[in-house]
Amino acid sequence: MLPLLAIAAWSGTGKTTLLQQVIPQLKARGIRPGLIKHTHHQMEIDTPGKDSYLLRKAGADQVIVASSQRWALMCETPQGAALDLHYLVSHMDPALVDVVLVEGFKDEPVPKIILWRAGVKEDVS
Repeated sequence: MLPLLAIAAWSGTGKTTLLQQVIPQLKARGIRPGLIKHTHHQMEIDTPGKDSYLLRKAGADQVIVASSQRWALMCETPQGAALDLHYLVSHMDPALVDVVLVEGFKDEPVPKIILWRAGVKEDVS
Protein backbone atom coordinates (compact mmCIF):
# COMPACT_ATOMS: atom_id res chain seq x y z
CA MET A 1 0.00 0.00 0.00
CA LEU A 2 1.26 3.46 -0.86
CA PRO A 3 1.88 5.81 2.08
CA LEU A 4 -0.93 8.28 2.72
CA LEU A 5 -0.99 11.76 4.23
CA ALA A 6 -4.33 13.54 4.52
CA ILE A 7 -4.87 17.26 4.85
CA ALA A 8 -8.15 17.75 6.71
CA ALA A 9 -10.10 20.90 7.57
CA TRP A 10 -13.37 22.65 6.96
CA SER A 11 -14.02 24.16 3.54
CA GLY A 12 -12.33 27.52 3.17
CA THR A 13 -9.50 26.76 5.59
CA GLY A 14 -6.76 26.47 2.95
CA LYS A 15 -6.27 22.78 2.17
CA THR A 16 -5.84 23.31 -1.56
CA THR A 17 -3.64 26.36 -1.04
CA LEU A 18 -1.33 24.35 1.22
CA LEU A 19 -1.20 21.42 -1.22
CA GLN A 20 -0.39 23.78 -4.10
CA GLN A 21 2.74 24.72 -2.17
CA VAL A 22 3.63 21.25 -0.82
CA ILE A 23 3.37 19.35 -4.12
CA PRO A 24 6.12 21.34 -5.94
CA GLN A 25 8.35 20.98 -2.84
CA LEU A 26 7.91 17.20 -2.92
CA LYS A 27 8.59 17.09 -6.66
CA ALA A 28 11.76 19.17 -6.19
CA ARG A 29 12.97 16.48 -3.77
CA GLY A 30 12.26 13.66 -6.23
CA ILE A 31 9.08 12.51 -4.46
CA ARG A 32 6.23 11.70 -6.86
CA PRO A 33 2.94 12.67 -5.22
CA GLY A 34 -0.48 11.44 -6.18
CA LEU A 35 -3.62 13.12 -4.91
CA ILE A 36 -7.13 12.05 -3.98
CA LYS A 37 -9.59 14.89 -3.34
CA HIS A 38 -12.88 14.34 -1.58
CA THR A 39 -15.81 16.56 -2.45
CA HIS A 40 -19.31 16.79 -1.04
CA HIS A 41 -20.56 18.53 -4.16
CA GLN A 42 -22.18 17.03 -7.22
CA MET A 43 -19.35 16.76 -9.69
CA GLU A 44 -19.21 16.32 -13.40
CA ILE A 45 -15.70 15.93 -14.74
CA ASP A 46 -16.86 15.01 -18.22
CA THR A 47 -18.16 17.58 -20.71
CA PRO A 48 -21.90 17.36 -21.37
CA GLY A 49 -22.53 16.61 -25.02
CA LYS A 50 -19.14 14.98 -25.70
CA ASP A 51 -19.02 11.34 -26.80
CA SER A 52 -17.60 10.04 -23.50
CA TYR A 53 -20.33 11.86 -21.58
CA LEU A 54 -23.07 10.49 -23.84
CA LEU A 55 -21.76 6.92 -23.59
CA ARG A 56 -21.44 7.12 -19.79
CA LYS A 57 -24.97 8.48 -19.57
CA ALA A 58 -26.08 5.63 -21.84
CA GLY A 59 -25.09 3.25 -19.06
CA ALA A 60 -21.35 2.52 -19.13
CA ASP A 61 -20.33 2.02 -15.49
CA GLN A 62 -16.68 2.83 -16.19
CA VAL A 63 -15.30 5.11 -18.88
CA ILE A 64 -11.68 5.91 -19.64
CA VAL A 65 -10.99 9.04 -21.65
CA ALA A 66 -7.43 9.03 -22.98
CA SER A 67 -5.10 11.23 -24.97
CA SER A 68 -1.34 11.42 -25.37
CA GLN A 69 -1.20 13.98 -22.51
CA ARG A 70 -3.35 12.23 -19.85
CA TRP A 71 -6.10 9.76 -19.17
CA ALA A 72 -8.95 9.68 -16.68
CA LEU A 73 -11.11 6.86 -15.38
CA MET A 74 -14.68 7.73 -14.44
CA CYS A 75 -16.64 5.21 -12.39
CA GLU A 76 -20.32 5.44 -11.63
CA THR A 77 -21.12 4.68 -8.00
CA PRO A 78 -24.45 3.61 -6.54
CA GLN A 79 -26.41 6.40 -4.87
CA GLY A 80 -25.38 6.81 -1.27
CA ALA A 81 -22.47 4.37 -1.48
CA ALA A 82 -19.82 5.18 1.11
CA LEU A 83 -16.46 6.15 -0.33
CA ASP A 84 -13.64 3.75 0.48
CA LEU A 85 -10.34 5.62 0.62
CA HIS A 86 -8.22 2.47 0.49
CA TYR A 87 -10.12 1.25 -2.58
CA LEU A 88 -9.42 4.59 -4.26
CA VAL A 89 -5.73 4.41 -3.30
CA SER A 90 -5.55 0.92 -4.79
CA HIS A 91 -6.15 2.53 -8.19
CA MET A 92 -2.98 4.63 -7.89
CA ASP A 93 0.01 3.20 -9.77
CA PRO A 94 2.96 2.63 -7.38
CA ALA A 95 5.27 2.74 -10.41
CA LEU A 96 4.29 6.40 -10.89
CA VAL A 97 3.55 7.60 -7.35
CA ASP A 98 5.58 7.51 -4.11
CA VAL A 99 3.01 8.99 -1.73
CA VAL A 100 -0.70 9.75 -1.94
CA LEU A 101 -1.83 13.08 -0.55
CA VAL A 102 -5.46 13.14 0.45
CA GLU A 103 -7.53 16.30 0.60
CA GLY A 104 -10.49 15.71 2.86
CA PHE A 105 -11.59 12.34 4.25
CA LYS A 106 -11.16 13.87 7.72
CA ASP A 107 -12.82 10.91 9.46
CA GLU A 108 -10.52 8.28 7.91
CA PRO A 109 -8.03 6.70 10.32
CA VAL A 110 -4.94 7.71 8.31
CA PRO A 111 -2.05 10.06 9.16
CA LYS A 112 -3.21 13.61 8.69
CA ILE A 113 -2.44 17.24 9.15
CA ILE A 114 -5.45 19.12 10.46
CA LEU A 115 -5.66 22.77 9.48
CA TRP A 116 -7.51 25.39 11.46
CA ARG A 117 -8.34 28.96 10.53
CA ALA A 118 -10.04 31.40 12.88
CA GLY A 119 -13.57 32.21 11.79
CA VAL A 120 -14.05 29.18 9.54
CA LYS A 121 -15.35 26.66 12.12
CA GLU A 122 -14.77 26.17 15.80
CA ASP A 123 -13.59 22.54 15.64
CA VAL A 124 -12.64 20.04 12.92
CA SER A 125 -13.56 16.95 14.94
